[in-house]
Amino acid sequence: MSQDQTQIEETEHHLDLRNLRLDDYNDVKALMDKVYANVGGAWPYSNYKAQVTTFPEGQICIEDKGKVVAFAISVIVDYDQFGDKHSYDEITGDAYLTTHDPNGDVLYGVEVIVCPEYRGLRLGRRLYEARKELCRNLNLKSIMAGGRIPNYRNYADELSPYEYIEQVKLKDIYDPILTFQLSNGFEVKQVMTAYLPEDEASKGYATLLQWHNIYYEPGTPSLIASRKSSARIGCIQWQMRYFNNVEELLQQVEYFVDALSDYSCDVALFPEFFNAPLMGLSPSDSSIDAIWHLATYTDEILTAVSHLAVSYNITIIAGSMPVVEDEQLYNVSYICKRDGTIESQYKLHPTPHEKEDWIMKGGNSLKTFDTDFGKIGVLICYDVEFPELARILSDQEMQILFVPFWTDTKNGYLRVRRCAQARAIENECYVAIAGSVGNLPKVDNVDIQYGQTAVFSPSDFAFPHDAIVSETTPNTEMTLIVDLDLDKLTKLQNEGSVRNYLDRRRDLYRVEWIGDKN
Repeated sequence: MSQDQTQIEETEHHLDLRNLRLDDYNDVKALMDKVYANVGGAWPYSNYKAQVTTFPEGQICIEDKGKVVAFAISVIVDYDQFGDKHSYDEITGDAYLTTHDPNGDVLYGVEVIVCPEYRGLRLGRRLYEARKELCRNLNLKSIMAGGRIPNYRNYADELSPYEYIEQVKLKDIYDPILTFQLSNGFEVKQVMTAYLPEDEASKGYATLLQWHNIYYEPGTPSLIASRKSSARIGCIQWQMRYFNNVEELLQQVEYFVDALSDYSCDVALFPEFFNAPLMGLSPSDSSIDAIWHLATYTDEILTAVSHLAVSYNITIIAGSMPVVEDEQLYNVSYICKRDGTIESQYKLHPTPHEKEDWIMKGGNSLKTFDTDFGKIGVLICYDVEFPELARILSDQEMQILFVPFWTDTKNGYLRVRRCAQARAIENECYVAIAGSVGNLPKVDNVDIQYGQTAVFSPSDFAFPHDAIVSETTPNTEMTLIVDLDLDKLTKLQNEGSVRNYLDRRRDLYRVEWIGDKN
């Protein structure tokens, strides 16, 4: 062989392993149409777009001189939510990867395809090794996949699926897919029926395959600080009354904190502007002067409430209080945790009244908060009427949304209530709302309140028939204490009669935060 011929052979292929891009679809479609000509051909672009945008790191391909000749599609799942008895459509979200969970524990193989003309180059092995590397890098337990057994059609009359698999293991029978998977370190965990009903060659059967990541390092379990499966929340329906000083207000706050702590509540939720009675201490009758005067008490109240949270071993969501920063007035909810830490959520949408009469500004950040009883979010009153905010929090795996509110009329209250109920159903989470009642005759523009505190749930069989966990008597000072089963939320996402989270068409639309995240 001449040197020139050797050089030609060495440059016959130029292979590059990389992640798939949206503009690779035509190559992917051509491959699928060729390989799956008898079982429906390629996915529509909507599926492919969802896969690449939902989990771009998991979609791998090999290109040869700019053309995709092999690819592998994967998704991360919380495998316990599906178990071994699942179908392809269930665990892949109909190939839209709506089941993708960045905090899951298993990398699930959705698809592997190699161009028939390239099968002698062991590209499938390269893709499998890339998947294993991804699994290790992400510290996932294992790779799982449902595997076709297309050669079974030639033995179905004489062998059961189990017998066929054993014969393939013993290398007495060759199966183009199962033989390859076994040679790449996968084990057959069990046989699945109706995994891909349209797969006539496999007679509808499939193998459940598993590759163990021996480098997996699970989190160290803690017997005294493990994840809770339920949370007991306490909501205060706060009576507005005149206080002569801050000490009297804090005495009333401690009364409720003490009561809820006695019932072993994990959290106490106060209403928006629960400290509003102190506006009556303003030397001016002007409402704008009163609210800015109220802000002068916030630091003192926050310090005291944080101390109560630690002393009574209960996380306190201190409704909201006005805060002045850089000569601007904001409305801020403080989450005072029982470990002594304090976090905050600013109201993003001041009402027209707050903007015009109080010159109040909206905050610029939104986040979830990790607590020892679950992941929570806080939206102050009017904010809950903007569904995008709760959707963003839901995407961050919020389990309970807390809404401190302050409304003066019943129609204002019903706006908050009905939007809160919608947020619970849309995002498959619990929503707790707490408001104030009574009157403040000495405070201009805030002299009346209407409120009814409540806790809402998703709407499905595992929850109350009206999706109301519990509610108070309207316009009466009282507390509301409920136990919330957090495991029901996880089960609902995967087994509910409707699945708002999983069925969301991520290939068509998404809600994206573009503001200041700092």
